[in-house]
Amino acid sequence: MDDENSGWVRAAARNNAEWCDAVCRAHGLPGEFGAGVWSSARRTPPLYPDAATLTAGADARDVVSRIDTASPGCSVKDSFADLDLEPWGFEVLFEAQWIHRPAGEAPGGGSSEVRWEPLGGADSLPAWETAWSGGDEPTGLFRPELLADGEATIFLAGHAAGRIVAGAIASPGDAVLGISNLFATDDAPGGEAAAWAGCLAEAARRWPGLPVVGYESGESLDAAVSQGFTPVGPLRVWLHTG
Repeated sequence: MDDENSGWVRAAARNNAEWCDAVCRAHGLPGEFGAGVWSSARRTPPLYPDAATLTAGADARDVVSRIDTASPGCSVKDSFADLDLEPWGFEVLFEAQWIHRPAGEAPGGGSSEVRWEPLGGADSLPAWETAWSGGDEPTGLFRPELLADGEATIFLAGHAAGRIVAGAIASPGDAVLGISNLFATDDAPGGEAAAWAGCLAEAARRWPGLPVVGYESGESLDAAVSQGFTPVGPLRVWLHTG
């Protein structure tokens, strides 16, 4: 990994950890930013890690000592894919790539049928979560407190025919804009690539000049690359199974 890409990975990892911390705080579970790692001593909400490394070369024993491995579902986001957590009873859950693109709108491919805008308020969160989850009943994973922090977190929604068909979460920082949880429903015009294009157009309007970072894998990574993203480094998520 060259110096430029490693810089984008560090920025993306920090931005993503700040988003994880915001979700945990909304659930009454404040995390801690330590030397090279963010962690929560108590089990985090579903789909969110109990620790995330912020720099390469983190000490695996130190990372594990910060979290509750006795609780089912404990996980670690290995942001630089350089930890070996098997001795502590973890196995790799999935691998992905951090991604980066310069500031500005996507090269094209958005759908004129989809209108993008920030979520109107907390009463719209259940509909957003239902669309994001593929139609499942909302569980309250995304709490209204996340909408109370001003510009720190923005839920973006793509509307078509009077309902949410695409969306993403934007986490602006001083140097980068993190985009996570991007989705397109099965019947969303243009699919995931068009969702990226629409999301990026809205992001460029609201945060001009901020480069965009995130992480994706598989077909979702292909969709992001089609809209100008470059993979800049690997990450792994480890799940405790021991």
